[in-house]
Amino acid sequence: MDNHAPAVRVLPTETTGDVAGRKAVVALLPVGSHEQHGPHLPLSTDTLIACAVAERVAAAYPVRLLPPLTVSCSQEHASWPGTVSITAGTLGAVVRDVAHSLRRSGVHRLVLVNGHGGNYVLRNVVQEATADGHRMALFPVAADWEEASAKAGVETPARSDMHAGELETSILLHVQPECVRDGYESADVISDDRRHLHTLGLGPYTESGVVGRPSLASARKGDEVLTALSGAFADHLRVLESW
Repeated sequence: MDNHAPAVRVLPTETTGDVAGRKAVVALLPVGSHEQHGPHLPLSTDTLIACAVAERVAAAYPVRLLPPLTVSCSQEHASWPGTVSITAGTLGAVVRDVAHSLRRSGVHRLVLVNGHGGNYVLRNVVQEATADGHRMALFPVAADWEEASAKAGVETPARSDMHAGELETSILLHVQPECVRDGYESADVISDDRRHLHTLGLGPYTESGVVGRPSLASARKGDEVLTALSGAFADHLRVLESW
């Protein structure tokens, strides 16, 4: 465990003067969730990961970092205590309102830094915004996660590493190691055939809530995943600024 890793900062500490001085024209909105992540990771895992990705990007690019959305669409995890959800319509409406507010203040490009795979609606929000002539992007996309995982040496395929597995545990071990509970080394669950997930929720596929191999996690892998994602952002920024 990397005890010297800096804790992720969930809330930005900039002042209005700082924002005015930076004159950023691209904003990052981390979108997390509040849902079960097995017995070894906190309910806020997806929010912490989204914030960690956004922080790493903001340290490397001239962007404005917004506070995260901490509750989203986690209905598939409803059978576990602690999970809280909002509807897809509500999440989409909040994102659109944030984007509208930013445009009024002169920031016309918004990147949704999504930390929860179940937020399918965000893809539609981005598509609709683009169709309406607004500049919005979703990051990281599946290809970004897969390439970053490969560069970091994450061994578990994305299909098998669906929830609280090697990837997520690695990132938490790097940015918030005190939040990782004992027992992740023996918490592996492989459940690749989840074809009825949207109908039945995750409950029938895992008793613990874990789907993946957290036993393979390490702080080094988490750090390298974040570094790779920061590098991948350059291409998204180029596309966003090209029109």
